[in-house]
Amino acid sequence: MAAQKIRLGIIGANIHVGWASRSHLPAAPAAPDFELTAVCTTKKESAEESARKHGAKLAFHDYRAMLAHPDIDAVAVVLRVPSHYEHTMAAIDAGKHVYTEWPLGQTTAQAEEMEARAKAKGVVRVVGLQARVEPSILTMKHLIAEGYVGEVRSCNLVLIRDGILDRPQEREWQWDDAKGAHTLTIANGHSVDAMRFVLGEFAEVHARIGTQTKEWFITDTKKTVTNVTSPDTILLNGRLASGALVSSHVAHVPYAGSSYRMEVYGSKGTLVATGSDSPQMAKVKLSGAQGGNTLQPIEPLKQFIFVPPGMPQGLPFNVGQMYHGFAQAIRGEASVAPDFATAIRMHKLIDAMRESSRTGQVQRVG
Repeated sequence: MAAQKIRLGIIGANIHVGWASRSHLPAAPAAPDFELTAVCTTKKESAEESARKHGAKLAFHDYRAMLAHPDIDAVAVVLRVPSHYEHTMAAIDAGKHVYTEWPLGQTTAQAEEMEARAKAKGVVRVVGLQARVEPSILTMKHLIAEGYVGEVRSCNLVLIRDGILDRPQEREWQWDDAKGAHTLTIANGHSVDAMRFVLGEFAEVHARIGTQTKEWFITDTKKTVTNVTSPDTILLNGRLASGALVSSHVAHVPYAGSSYRMEVYGSKGTLVATGSDSPQMAKVKLSGAQGGNTLQPIEPLKQFIFVPPGMPQGLPFNVGQMYHGFAQAIRGEASVAPDFATAIRMHKLIDAMRESSRTGQVQRVG
């Protein structure tokens, strides 16, 4: 007999704006382990609209009412970063298993509080570092562990996004570094986390972090924000616990970004992962060379494709992969989904990068 489906509620389920509309809402109904039971937005009309479109039985405009409902087993918190702490803590206190998007909190301290509370309550908690379930990234990690490149000597990562000069009003709030949602935490966070997932943890870092574009034009209101403090350019050099040397350049620039590329060089070969955007968002292509200089395509191993054929491609795909891991964790199985402890280590790595940039000194990473 098939396992009973896990009854899921999504907080932040507006179908017109936000990350949920592009990823979670298409992914959750296609995830075989879950039933999309409830959706929640801040307005009754938009909640009911979302429920109709995605087949949810229940619609809420008060997240507390949703969390109190006995027919909800688990929730996904898919909101702006400043709201993650409040809603995640409330879900934990309600005894619900929780999947919170990355960054887990505005600060490391918030992330640590969420982990401590969830651990005390005994609820499952996973974080949306979806690059860790991208099939080619998983294949890359597997091949390195199997010795494809031999001893890893170095790694280089580049992700350059374009279009920083303007944005819609719904994203105007991201100008403020303190809000926790910008290139350092999101594009850099996801991409560098994929590096540490594939190659292991950092031992030390030396970083330069800058806000190179200090004005944004808001396309809806024709307003110019002139006091942008969010970092948009991150240069990192580091040494991994394994001894491998690594570098990365992640930035949001005005024009003609160069997409994503992560190169791993070893004593026996090379592996290269590429994509049109961050590895948690876009399909990654993998290629490799052993004992020669010609890269050959490598297909992702089928064992790392966890979702059924009906899972939508694009942004929902890796979120669907995460829902598979979320279900594994809820059912007490070994899970592929990263947990809050993983998120805390990434928060601390970003803290070390900030401190290195502030002081100009190499920072140890414990």
